[in-house]
This record gives sequence, C-alpha cells and structure tokens, in this order.
Amino acid sequence: MQNFVDMLLLVQAAGAYGFTVEDASLQSRIDSLAADAGGAEALAAWMTAHGYTRQEFETALRREIAAAWMRDQVTASVAPTAEQVHVKQILLYNEGKAQEALGYLQAGWNFEDLAAQYDPVAKGELGWFPRGYLPSPAIEEAAFALQPGQTSAILQDESGYHILYVIERDPARQLSPDALLTLQEQAFRTWLNQRRNESTILYPP
Repeated sequence: MQNFVDMLLLVQAAGAYGFTVEDASLQSRIDSLAADAGGAEALAAWMTAHGYTRQEFETALRREIAAAWMRDQVTASVAPTAEQVHVKQILLYNEGKAQEALGYLQAGWNFEDLAAQYDPVAKGELGWFPRGYLPSPAIEEAAFALQPGQTSAILQDESGYHILYVIERDPARQLSPDALLTLQEQAFRTWLNQRRNESTILYPP
C-alpha cells in the first residue's frame, strides 16, 4: 500500500509539471514487455492470469512511466560535484586501544604510519566523501569540522572507536558514482517524505 501511495504521489507531481505519457511511449513499453514475455500472446496471457484488462494494464503502465519520469527529475537535481574531504582513520574496537593510539599521535607519531600499523591492508583509507555519504552522521560531521592536517579526538559509534585525519578537502569535487547514487537516493527519500507530509492520505479500513 505504501509503495502504491508513493507511486501516486509521483504521478500527481509529474502531472503538475505537465508531463503526459504519449501513446507512442506507452506502445514502446508494451512492445518491450511483450518481447520479454515471449510475444504478444504470452503478455496477454500474463495479463489475464493477473486479473488485468487491457485498459487496466495500460493505466498501470502509464502510472509507472510517469512515476519513473518524476523520480528522474528529483534525482537529476543532485549536483555532480560537492564539497568533499579526503580522510584516513584509525578504527579500534575497545577504548583502551584507542587511547593508546591517541597517545602515540600526541607523542608525535605520523598518523599515516600509525594507521598502516593498525590496518595493514587499507592503511586506514576512507577516501573522498561528501556530506550525507557516511552511515554515521557524527563521524561525518567530525570529519568536516577538521582542516587538512588536523586529527580528531576519539569518536565512538556502533562500529567502534575512530580517530580521523583529514588529508585534504575540495570545495567542488566530482562525486564518485557510488556517492552520487547515495545522494540521489537521499534526495528522493527527502522529496517523498515532504510530499507525504503535505498530502492527505486516506487508507482503506
């Protein structure tokens, strides 16, 4: 039911933007589905088996096309560049070890050398990331509060104890494909939540 409501919100918004599903686009979608199903007769059999009349099926497809178009408009609003930081970390799983590592850093140890000792494979590399990308907002906020060359205090979250080191930052760096997808998904969820809050939705009893 929630998925259906989300689709209707998308379809309504697409209509408000003036988008309409042209007959040629609808037929192209039907032809594609028929090819996937094994032919027009196979698609017709599928519709009958699932309780669709031809008109109901076309109505559902029109909704699907309009919803997909609106989702594309929302995700396209995410800029391909963003402020980003390049970060390394020391991640440990008990506070005592984390305090020990922080003590080494305060005594003058090089962060990258120490990170490599605790993490010989990745050497503590978190890479470049924008705001809104990491699963832990507190870790992300702490990273963006640092300037290049600065080290954080010990930060705790559900994955352990972190010490961050910002290598460099860029005010407008190209997003990686994964970061762009993450921000687009967030933008879409935010848009949907806003539309839900602005709408009166009546569910059947």
